[in-house]
Amino acid sequence: MCRAGIGAELVTRFIKALWRIYVVRRLILFIPLLIGVSMAVFVLIRMAPGNPAYLFAGPTASLETIRAMEIKLGLDQSIWVQCFLYMKNLANGDLGVSLITSQPVLKDLAVRLPATLELITFAMLLIIVVLVPLGILSAVGGNLAGRLSSGYGFLAGSLPDFWWGLMLIFVFYTLLGWAPVPFGRIDFGLEPPVVTGFLTIDTLLANDLAAFRSALGRLILPGFTLAFIFGAPVLKHLRTTMATGLQAHYIQYAHLCGLSRTAIFRYAFRNSIIPPLTMAGMTYVYLVGAAALVESVFAWGGFGQYAVQAAISSDYMAVSGTVLAAMLIALCIYLILDLVYTLIDPRVRN
Repeated sequence: MCRAGIGAELVTRFIKALWRIYVVRRLILFIPLLIGVSMAVFVLIRMAPGNPAYLFAGPTASLETIRAMEIKLGLDQSIWVQCFLYMKNLANGDLGVSLITSQPVLKDLAVRLPATLELITFAMLLIIVVLVPLGILSAVGGNLAGRLSSGYGFLAGSLPDFWWGLMLIFVFYTLLGWAPVPFGRIDFGLEPPVVTGFLTIDTLLANDLAAFRSALGRLILPGFTLAFIFGAPVLKHLRTTMATGLQAHYIQYAHLCGLSRTAIFRYAFRNSIIPPLTMAGMTYVYLVGAAALVESVFAWGGFGQYAVQAAISSDYMAVSGTVLAAMLIALCIYLILDLVYTLIDPRVRN
């Protein structure tokens, strides 16, 4: 027993060592990726058509006024000098000042990014709680679950997300009166303390149940809209991979060996979950920007709206900041996926 315990401890230490090496190797890749993408985004944005000096000088401004505005904004320097100054400021944590809001871009992102992350995280939780069991049931062989998943996939792909958002507002707010006013993240007059930026969490930390009910109530319709539209690929991947996994040779052999249905299902699910998990991670990253239309419908004031407004207005600093933030989120999500893969399939560590 003593030798067995020592052997188990050595194996545990070895796995932890591999885990640390795996994580460190992924984290090291972050630095060159951040530098390379930041420089590429900065250069490409400034090579695109448009000049913010015309926007701020006004449509009737003279050439002298426009020239003075370019000097004020630093646009008179070469693109490489601008890039060097931008990277220097970026290394100090300075993303610049937005030309539209006249606020530091980092401050704008600190307000708007948590709003979007809360919304899409809630949507992903709905996908996990509702659509993942539906996909499993349809793969196992339930006729009703199969019909529901097929009908849902057809509806989710037939109409755009903003239309579903408008219909949900019409039904649950206008006709039934069940939903709150689809404007903003919380009722007027309620101001919970900002800790994480996630209002549902902050209101619970403040023990303000009235504000929590308000924040959660306003989160349901836009979150359900995103989950309904973008959960379809996750459901289809899970249904397909699970159905294929249940027909694999090792599963048939497990049946012949007399393993319990629970054990067989666990083995099949573990080997079938990686493709849907990858799709779920990609969907989460995609929703960071793709939620802009739903945010506009519900006046959510999130990251997507800010990015679209910055692009339309040629707000170079804001666009660079939003792209950099989106890239950081993507890298973190992919790192989390890699770590989860190592738990599900140890072969990934090699």
